[in-house]
Amino acid sequence: MAQLEKLQADTVVIGAGVVGLAVARALAMQGREVLVLEAGDHFGEGISSRNSEVIHAGIYYPQGSLKARLCVQGRDQLYEYCRRRHIGHRKTGKWIVATHPEQVTELEEIQVRARLNGVALELNDADAMKACLPEVSACAALYSPETGIIDSHGLMVALLADLEHAGGQLVKRAPVEAVWSDDGGHHLTVGGQLPCELFARQVVNAAGLGAVPLARIWQGLPASARPEQWFARGVYFSYSGRHPFRSLIYPVPEPGGLGVHLTLDLAGQARFGPDVEWITEEDYTINLDRVGAFIDGIRQWWPELDVDRLQPAYAGIRPKLAGPDGGFADFRIDGPEAHGLPGLVNLFGIESPGLTSCLAIADHVAARL
Repeated sequence: MAQLEKLQADTVVIGAGVVGLAVARALAMQGREVLVLEAGDHFGEGISSRNSEVIHAGIYYPQGSLKARLCVQGRDQLYEYCRRRHIGHRKTGKWIVATHPEQVTELEEIQVRARLNGVALELNDADAMKACLPEVSACAALYSPETGIIDSHGLMVALLADLEHAGGQLVKRAPVEAVWSDDGGHHLTVGGQLPCELFARQVVNAAGLGAVPLARIWQGLPASARPEQWFARGVYFSYSGRHPFRSLIYPVPEPGGLGVHLTLDLAGQARFGPDVEWITEEDYTINLDRVGAFIDGIRQWWPELDVDRLQPAYAGIRPKLAGPDGGFADFRIDGPEAHGLPGLVNLFGIESPGLTSCLAIADHVAARL
């Protein structure tokens, strides 16, 4: 077998999703030599292209958690970045609706949690709801003025352009097949069309669904730094034709997610999802039998739903650090203080609000290298 070519790099980011690109951009703008390795044919092909494209306000997460802090910080950074870089976005606002009187208490709890995170929500009763959203059947609702939507592909294009302008480089079709670390740095075996052995002083593992599997084969990484991971698949259905909504509509949250909700794209098309289905391997198949549960859930707050206009759209997967009965799991951003390896940051469980938080996550990572 021919010996692999040996190359060196200052800083390597593994994964060219929205978080990987944001991290690479931040590091390159600090003057570091940054190389991004992406296993796929294009950037952003994984979970970054299979989400709701919602800019979250920072409502649901426990006070002091990384998700709470980085979502609120990242939300403000993202709106400013979108304005400055002319990325498609719109601050639509969001309604969280209670369809049964017993859910009003849950709304009040969400309002308190949001306030602790610095997010102000307005609680509306049934009469106020009828005036604002006459098509919606609800006994109460919270309104979030800071929630919005974004062109996630446009965001990634801008992040990549900034990275390259700062001297960074993206290499596609470059899967990391093996990695080991020692006191001197990190050694990566890179496959693809031009396989090589790559030595890097600093590495960020931002591989999305692949971050935990990569950690499992990472020689020199302690067992405590290799978490378990679960996959929660969520299906989306689009809604063809006209609809009466200009804001996002969410039910009260359910275990594993935020419930089947209505989001909008920048063209105004409505889509519903995601639901929650726990799976054991990466699989984006849309089970059409799930549409019945969508219909039942949506009709609780929108009785006039025309079921014939629901069409299967796509599926996404949330990389979870807790299973169906595990409760809340925070982002896990493991720097040297967590695993003892200088110049390494592992990003685990970067699910929602990862898109919203991407610029804040990038700053958080850069501070650890």
